[in-house]
Amino acid sequence: MKNPFDDDDAQFYVLINEEGEHSMWPIFAAVPGGWTIAYGADARTACLEYVESHWLDMRPNSLIAAMSPETN
Repeated sequence: MKNPFDDDDAQFYVLINEEGEHSMWPIFAAVPGGWTIAYGADARTACLEYVESHWLDMRPNSLIAAMSPETN
């Protein structure tokens, strides 16, 4: 059985949560609670490019805010 997340021929969404974390998600699966579609549906490679160009800071938004000089 092939992992649907590794299928180069499949269509995906890029999901994002409140913390700014991104996830690739196959379009056949329901979007999990707490996540919204940020991009797609599109090919796996296009979704990967989207993630790489939009998720530049891997820290969760709450950690970024906590480390901000304005909050310290």
